[in-house]
Amino acid sequence: MNLDQIPQLRHLDSGNFFLIAGPCAIEGETMALEIAEKIAGICDRLAIPYIFKGSYRKANRSRLDSFTGIGDEKALKILRKVGQELGLPVTTDIHSEAEAELAAAYVDVLQIPAFLCRQTSLLQAAAATGKVVNVKKGQFVSPEAMRFAQEKVLESGNDKVFLTERGTTFGYQDLVIDFRSIPKMQSFGAKIVLDCTHSLQQPNQASGVTGGQPALIGAVAKAGIAVGADGLFIETHPEPAKAKSDGANMLPLDQLEALLERLVAIRQAIA
Repeated sequence: MNLDQIPQLRHLDSGNFFLIAGPCAIEGETMALEIAEKIAGICDRLAIPYIFKGSYRKANRSRLDSFTGIGDEKALKILRKVGQELGLPVTTDIHSEAEAELAAAYVDVLQIPAFLCRQTSLLQAAAATGKVVNVKKGQFVSPEAMRFAQEKVLESGNDKVFLTERGTTFGYQDLVIDFRSIPKMQSFGAKIVLDCTHSLQQPNQASGVTGGQPALIGAVAKAGIAVGADGLFIETHPEPAKAKSDGANMLPLDQLEALLERLVAIRQAIA
């Protein structure tokens, strides 16, 4: 994949790792802009290419009363405004073929959720938009099998593919990261992202609310950079305890800068 051909993503080939970060879900315009501006400032200082992330709708929820979004069009317009006002590429996740075309009008990267990574028609629809397609590795899929997800996008005429490691199911209520996944999937020729927050989820809790281990985000991120991940995915929020989605495994926004400083030092040490 030649990122020089994508104006919004040209800076990802800077030699540093890139960062995909933002809140789990778009909760409002003010919050989204404040988070994006804060992260963009940090990344500019540290020369980290940055993509803002926010889900415009949460489709995979444990309980019927879980937060799903503020409205599709409203949230997508906020994503576009973040990109335009701050000069950032933006990404969101999609869940059906119809959503691919809808979201592509507002964002630069389409994210395929882990549970849907084998959905052929969804991958084809995402590929057809011409946007970068970031496919998250299913919790039930080996890294070797992700070659076929990538091939579905490539064979649909789109060579702009990221693959994201986000943990593997370990029993009913935990995930583990196999860091061998990063070099294995890199061998396919894709940019490989490590999801440092969802990989620390503890799903299937009796309460119906997914748990997490945010204290380990730094350890996971440092290991990922040391292994050679091209990018990191980190969900962050000013007050995770008050976040409307996935607060249990998000990094407090005020901890991000110090972590990124350490990660840049590691990247420089192994370069």
